[in-house]
Amino acid sequence: MIYTHVANCNKLAVKGRSEARVVNKAVYTAIGVNNQGKKEALGLWISENEGAKFWAGIMTELKNRGVSDILIACIDGLKGLPEAVNSLFPQTRIQLCIVHMIRNSTKFVSYKERKEICTDLKKVYTASTEREGSLALDDFAEKWDKRYPMISKSWRTNWDNLNEFYAYPGEIRKIIYTTNAIESLNSSLRKVSKNRSAFPTDDAIMKLLYLSLTNASKKWTMPVRDWGAALKVIYTKYLTASFALK
Repeated sequence: MIYTHVANCNKLAVKGRSEARVVNKAVYTAIGVNNQGKKEALGLWISENEGAKFWAGIMTELKNRGVSDILIACIDGLKGLPEAVNSLFPQTRIQLCIVHMIRNSTKFVSYKERKEICTDLKKVYTASTEREGSLALDDFAEKWDKRYPMISKSWRTNWDNLNEFYAYPGEIRKIIYTTNAIESLNSSLRKVSKNRSAFPTDDAIMKLLYLSLTNASKKWTMPVRDWGAALKVIYTKYLTASFALK
């Protein structure tokens, strides 16, 4: 049985043919961090419509293949994914990617103000506790809401899935606050797919990306940084008897 401490989910776009037309197809990837702190590929999936039903099917597949539990799922705001994760793994904590929240927050900010806004947002996600982070968000809203009200609104709307990492010390925060690990994987997958004008079939897409994923995973021989310290925290402080290592 596989116990995944941290699961990262994300997607990339490739061009494929559908009814004699070239269209963008979404390929979803997921990786996990196992008991030894090493990354493992959990799968590749193609779908034109992401949503609760699609993700419920993926979570069911992972459970049937042997993923017995997930401690934390770090995701990039994929629609329906948090609900699907919790329906199959009810004790899993959800952590939205902070890096993506920052990117989305500064998407329509003027260049001159972007650095200052990022500095003020940093006070929110580097706070020692959730309360301090919430107060920092209040300060941010007071300063910026007149010009960019959607930024603080977005953080507050997503707060329940953003605040998980406050419960952990630095060793674990560095692992779960961003989906950069899977974005690095997706970057390597894009290198082998970007020069293709269009894949003739979904099978052709999956074969090429599967080979690339297999080659990339061969480099995952070492635990993630500070895994020993992170695992100690998990064992001693955060895993209850009902959420024990399998």
